[in-house]
Parts: sequence; structure tokens; C-alpha cells
Amino acid sequence: MNEAHLITAAVLVIGDEILSGRTQDVNVATIARFLVPFGIDLAEARFVPDVEGEIVAAVNALRTRYSYVFTTGGIGPTHDDITADSIGAAFGLAVEHHPEAMALLAARYKPGDFNERRQRMARVPKGASLIKNPISVAPGFQIGNVFVLAGVPKIMTAMLEDIGPRLAQGVPVVVRNVTVRLVEGRIAEALAAIQKTHPRISIGSYPFFADAGGPAGTTLVIRGRDAFEVEAAEHEIVDLALSLGVQPENTKDSR
Repeated sequence: MNEAHLITAAVLVIGDEILSGRTQDVNVATIARFLVPFGIDLAEARFVPDVEGEIVAAVNALRTRYSYVFTTGGIGPTHDDITADSIGAAFGLAVEHHPEAMALLAARYKPGDFNERRQRMARVPKGASLIKNPISVAPGFQIGNVFVLAGVPKIMTAMLEDIGPRLAQGVPVVVRNVTVRLVEGRIAEALAAIQKTHPRISIGSYPFFADAGGPAGTTLVIRGRDAFEVEAAEHEIVDLALSLGVQPENTKDSR
């Protein structure tokens, strides 16, 4: 596939709690896996604090470079939930209470409990469309090519269901795994030659340590959109292992 026709995405993780180490991010991996069947490449992930200027700069950089941007975090009711205002600033749009979001949230709370702080969760940039939240109701939103999602992993994952129909379909990546009981140093030079022969695919090398089942080895992951070229590289890697007296293990599809 020509690079000009690739569909790409970036994830922007927003939150002091991530950068301080208090909370461990899992959303990037979830979004990456979600994009695989759409043939969309997750090309970059950034982490920024709860600082409007940092969020604005990152959003504007990413949305001009990639087909889609997914942000996570900062759309709750507290003072440090500033993502909606930051996205509005990035797009030069006023942020206002969305009537549908207000109705959804009002129905969730008892009379008198839908206070001003909770109403903050209904604020989106003018013209944004809502992203459904089947877990806690408070919606995310889409403006242009930017999808704004919750930071709580369970809620964020549920929101992705409403995003799928909005995405363009690319060409899915074909993936093959070849595991060999050979350390990287023994195969590195030959692998480099195979990679050079097949520039349109990527060959990742992932070593593992010895275990009760045998010596240390390497799992080689071949990824590309041309199934024939992926298969050709796979065969060359298998032949390499055999030439070194090692039978490859667990050759299979993987994502």
C-alpha cells in the first residue's frame, strides 16, 4: 500500500496521574488493538499533563499529521478535568453545554443532584458530536478527526464501540510469528539482510530467556500489508533457522 493512502492514528494520554506514576496507562494498547481490524496504524502516542497549553499544542500537532487522534482522560467533573476546554481552544471553538448530553446526565441523577460540577461533563466544543458511554452515561465527543474519550479504561473501551462506524477502512496488516531457539546475536546479520530485501514489511525481533522447556531464543514478528511478501520473508527466516540446525516453533498468525 502506498504510504499516501495509509490511514494513521495517534493517542494523546492526558493526566498528571499518568505522568506521576500513580496510574498505569492501559488505554494505548487497547486502542492499538481496536484499530487493527480497521487497517489503521497507530503511529504515535504522547503523554501530557493537565496543562491547557500542553494539550492544545499536542492536539494541533497530532491532528494535522495523522488521520485520527484519540485523547483519553480529563472529561470528568473536577477542576483538573480541562480536556473539553483545551480541545475547544485547539480548534478555536467555544465550549458549551450540549443539550443531549445535559438530558442524558440529568436523567441519571436524583432531583437536585445534577449540580454545576456534574454539568461540566456535558460541555463540548460547539459543533461536536457525542460519543456514547454505556457505562456511566457521561459522553465523550468528536470534533473533526479528534475523538475525546474517558480515561477510566472500562469506560474508554466501551466508548470505542460508538467510534467504529465512523472510521475509514484501511488494508489490514498481515502478521506472522516465527519463534526460534537462537539468540539474537546469531541471526542479527542475516535478519538485517532479509529486512533489506523486503523494505515494505517490518521484522521485529523479541528475545526471551531460557526456561525449563529449552534454551533462550527469539520470536520474530513479520508485519506487512502484502501477504505474499510477508510469506516470502517468513520462508526466508524459516530457512535461516534450519540452516543453523534449529527447527522453528509456533509459526502462526498474530496481532
